[in-house]
Amino acid sequence: MRAVISALEERLDAPTAKGLAQAVSRAIRDAALSPGDRLPPIRRVAEELMMSPTTVSAAWQLLARSGTIRSDGRRGTTVAPTARGGERYTRALRHESPVRLDLSTGIPDSALLPPLVPVLSLLAEPATPSSYLDDPVLEELRAELAGDWPYAAEELLVVDGAMDALDLISRTLLRPGDLVIVENPGFPPLLDLLEDRGVDVVGVPLDETGIDLDRVEALLPRRPAAVVIQPRGQNPTGVSMSPTRARRLARLLRGHDCIIVEDDSSGPIATSEPISLGAWIPDQVLHIRSFSKSHGPDLRIAALSGPAALLAPVRHARAIGQGWTSRLLQRVLAALLRDDDCLRSTAAARAEYARRRALVVERLSTHGIEVPGTDGLNIWVPVRDEAAAVLRLASQGIAVTPGSPFSVEHPPGPSGHVRVTTGLVRARHDEVADLIAEAASAGAWTAQHR
Repeated sequence: MRAVISALEERLDAPTAKGLAQAVSRAIRDAALSPGDRLPPIRRVAEELMMSPTTVSAAWQLLARSGTIRSDGRRGTTVAPTARGGERYTRALRHESPVRLDLSTGIPDSALLPPLVPVLSLLAEPATPSSYLDDPVLEELRAELAGDWPYAAEELLVVDGAMDALDLISRTLLRPGDLVIVENPGFPPLLDLLEDRGVDVVGVPLDETGIDLDRVEALLPRRPAAVVIQPRGQNPTGVSMSPTRARRLARLLRGHDCIIVEDDSSGPIATSEPISLGAWIPDQVLHIRSFSKSHGPDLRIAALSGPAALLAPVRHARAIGQGWTSRLLQRVLAALLRDDDCLRSTAAARAEYARRRALVVERLSTHGIEVPGTDGLNIWVPVRDEAAAVLRLASQGIAVTPGSPFSVEHPPGPSGHVRVTTGLVRARHDEVADLIAEAASAGAWTAQHR
């Protein structure tokens, strides 16, 4: 502890909260402090540096908000881990060799996206705001969204995609050391984001109708700050939450000081009806709907709803940063949502994705391979040896995503999986499924005879 105090004292330029926070940051930058190092108690730092405990506490709060330090239970306050720069996401999408059929991306089929030219031709005038303080959400888009929202939300924001919404929420409403419940398996960028924020991430498994309620209930005494779920077409499993499960989960979480973040990433291409716990506990719910899968990833638009009290800090963070999502893009999305041809195109895409998924799933079942879920662009395939399965398919020119980056556990559990984006299988579904089935058993000989 004395060495830590000395390191801070050497770098302290001003006896203020900001000065002390900067001293800690400099010590980390100079490698005098490393991730995981324990900081002395506030009172001792105050005594040694001749500062008030209030000033030291304020410095610690500044550092915690920036993710530099974190509360670590019995270990006290420690230097937070260095951001790993999307480790899971990078591993999930990395390819070692060229492929002829890339089923690893999770993106929609470009051929099934609605055409933009007819809609863009109607937008002759630029959408120039009269002031930088204009409402960040165009009224015409707000009206279109409200007509198909799963509950009567108090407020609504438009953001630059689902991950932008999740980033804003985690940055403004979560603190290092908070317990956050997520689905396991989960979405790698979300897991990377939460770990980068320094929160304590706990995974809960899913069954065919949603997140395991018994496991969630067992975690409630630990006072989770948030529960993050994907209500339909869960990535990677394709599980959609049933209305019964949603109602029971809402009843379980009602009255707890815990926000529920719903990431409806499948959006309009999901075959399941829109659903939200906001129908029962609207004061605790933040609901995100992405339009990347249905209308194009490059639109970078999602909508976020919630109560005014929860959205206030999110609005503030957005106002001093990005400001607003392009009103031109908002006009494009609003036009797409009300255009009859685009509506028919989206409905056709939804049906085609479901058909492709069903064809691959049904063929896999003839090989004795059952996959969970019923919705979305992806399937979650159990395999004997994950690395061997990925390698086997790569040797045949097919890329799939290894399952381990989707796991909350370190290391992942013993059961292996691969994620396959069936939404991109345009033809020869039986052939693709047969190759996946063969890869699912790859590694069996080695396991039995070594």
